[in-house]
Amino acid sequence: MTISYLFEHFAIAVSAVSGVLAARGKQLDLFGVLVLALVTAFGGGTVRDLMLGDLPVAWTRDANYVGTALVAGMGTFFVVRFRELPLNWLLVADAFALALFTIIGARKALGFHVAPAIAVVMGVITGVVGGMLRDVLTGEIPLVFRPQIYLYATAALLGAIVYVVCARFLPDEQASMFIGTGITLVLRLAAIRWKLGLPVFKHH
Repeated sequence: MTISYLFEHFAIAVSAVSGVLAARGKQLDLFGVLVLALVTAFGGGTVRDLMLGDLPVAWTRDANYVGTALVAGMGTFFVVRFRELPLNWLLVADAFALALFTIIGARKALGFHVAPAIAVVMGVITGVVGGMLRDVLTGEIPLVFRPQIYLYATAALLGAIVYVVCARFLPDEQASMFIGTGITLVLRLAAIRWKLGLPVFKHH
């Protein structure tokens, strides 16, 4: 079992957790919560694979991916039923999912020998689409479109760029993955902590 494979399972688990946390207060049963967990975990990767022409999509070729998402989703569902978790846990879990999936997506795209800019775009898509679908299904404005988002897609974009550059010049692929993931995660968490954001276009 490779480090990258474990990396993917950790990303799936964290994304499933964020999907369950987003269901709080929505009066969903276990089935509905697990649907949210699966959509959050696999939404971005599915869109990426379809765009790259990698069919059937990755999670349908390995049942272990689905198992990881379901176990993480069910575990979180029962924990949250008996213990109230801080509201900012969703943002933290989503930040980890964003960072992990962004680099996974960019790495996979490079494996298809696309241009570096396309690999960056695939990384951002992988990172943000699952959360977007989760928010749409729960009737919320997707995080990426909210006014006070605090470097969401921007963190993914910068992290993907750093990873693609490192992957080209560093011989150690795992080091490149950790650097790209770290950049994305630190930027996102720092933006949440200190409310950092891009300038807003205002029409006067």
